[in-house]
Amino acid sequence: MIPGFCSEDAPPGEKAIYAALRDSVGTDEWMVLHSLGIADHVRQVEGEADFVVVVPETGILVIEVKSHRTIDRGGEGTWKLGKDAPTARGPFQQASEAMYSLRAFLEKRKVNLRGIPMLSAVWFTGVRARAMLPVTPEWHTWQVMDSEDLKSAPAAILRTLWAGSTHLDEKVKYFSYGGLGPDDQTAERIVNLLRPKFELVTAAGDRRRAREAQLDAFIEEQALGLDAASENQTVLFAGPAGSGKTFLAMESARREIAAGKQGQLLCFNRFLGKQLASDLEGLDGLSVRTFHQELIRLAALERIPEGAGSLFWNVELPERAIETLVERGSSELSDFLVIDEVQDIATDLYLDVLDLMVAGGLKEGRLLLFGDFERQAIFEGESGRELLRSRIPYLSIHKLIQNCRNLPRIGYQVNLLSDLQPGYQQFRRQDDGIDPVLRQYHAWQDQSELLSSAIRGLKNEGYDLREIVVLSPLRDASTAAMTCDPWLRQILKPADGRGARPGQVRYSTIHAFKGLEAPAVVVTDLDVSSTAENFESLLYVGLTRATDRLIALVESRTLHNILGGTA
Repeated sequence: MIPGFCSEDAPPGEKAIYAALRDSVGTDEWMVLHSLGIADHVRQVEGEADFVVVVPETGILVIEVKSHRTIDRGGEGTWKLGKDAPTARGPFQQASEAMYSLRAFLEKRKVNLRGIPMLSAVWFTGVRARAMLPVTPEWHTWQVMDSEDLKSAPAAILRTLWAGSTHLDEKVKYFSYGGLGPDDQTAERIVNLLRPKFELVTAAGDRRRAREAQLDAFIEEQALGLDAASENQTVLFAGPAGSGKTFLAMESARREIAAGKQGQLLCFNRFLGKQLASDLEGLDGLSVRTFHQELIRLAALERIPEGAGSLFWNVELPERAIETLVERGSSELSDFLVIDEVQDIATDLYLDVLDLMVAGGLKEGRLLLFGDFERQAIFEGESGRELLRSRIPYLSIHKLIQNCRNLPRIGYQVNLLSDLQPGYQQFRRQDDGIDPVLRQYHAWQDQSELLSSAIRGLKNEGYDLREIVVLSPLRDASTAAMTCDPWLRQILKPADGRGARPGQVRYSTIHAFKGLEAPAVVVTDLDVSSTAENFESLLYVGLTRATDRLIALVESRTLHNILGGTA
């Protein structure tokens, strides 16, 4: 499907056809263009083809879609579709003109269409048009598709192409002699001509500056939420990845300090903690660290016990911190607490610690919390929001709904692969026409070559190596850590929470990179059999780190399953 998502403002009929074709089986070789603009139209200044379906060895079908639930054609020949104004130009004429416009375009570019059925049809998605429309010399009955055909969209398209090919064979001598096309190579050429992928080579620097300016401007708009919630003592800002939570956490801490208060900004992720500390360095009265670093400070531990596991981090360490806080009393109290990634800190024992850290406690203290309760709680269960409500009686919740980070195509791909409900719907960034790339592998060792190709492709597109990050659900056994490719071993460096140096590509686990982002991200080792626990959450977190370019290497059976197949 090109593009890889259907716009939210598309007519309902187009959405239904898009979904029906996207979710169909047995159409892997098909290529479907949705909403294809036609600048050089045979009749109008410009036009559009709702769908162009290219089926190798079968033909090309240009489809005009009508979503209306009522169709009326008066005696004078005008069409009345739903509540639209009457028009003399009917849908079959629209479809035919779009088809001939595209045919002329391809012929000018020396595409040999001999033996390639190029046909037009109208799909009435709201009515049973095949049974209701009368037989007329103005169109062929095989050019009509309707609401019933949505149940088996590929079969309806093949039915139309086969009937249309039979018609051409009857009217054009030797039309099908030698077989029907297009072959695979011609089909790919046709699609590339109709909707080519391109990017101006001079745009890399401008693109980088524009991206940074966009991200700053869009997230600053989210800061209006801080103004709206300023009257509340305890506020939870809840939103999916990319909605600006970390930016708002930093801004809220700056505002508290500017008001003459002293407090802490805590997060869960170690790399994010380093970035926050760097960004807020020199802000007097503010302490910035991870939540566990604060627990270690309170427990006065010089080193972590060897082999420390979940019992230590989740029970023993917070209990020691509580003992210190009770002993020291008001000397350890902060005027405010800003907590980023609160979804990973929302446990009863951790909240007991926070209760003793802020003046007034959880009931009356100044608490500004920021969390993603979609699928980013990969360390704890998904009941964190309810626990916060029960422990903080006057908690006000402010929802962040706009995605400021990801290009729309990345967000829609995340919706599909992570099965987000309802998923991303509002994006602030303008789409650039480049789809995320899913590359499947069968054996783990196949990924090294795919990773090398992905990084080289991004480099050729104008991305600096230090703008690229490789993520994996695995640590020491990841493709980036284990590759034998000489060039990859030269450029790949483990992420440490600091920016990459020139000529280096950082690699990290998805866990460690949570809360951060990069212009281009390659996610490897996506195999549910080796990452069964929290796989969907890890997938969601990994894919949403990319601001502009996303490439995912997915094990073939895993990809089949997450796209709706069966094992």
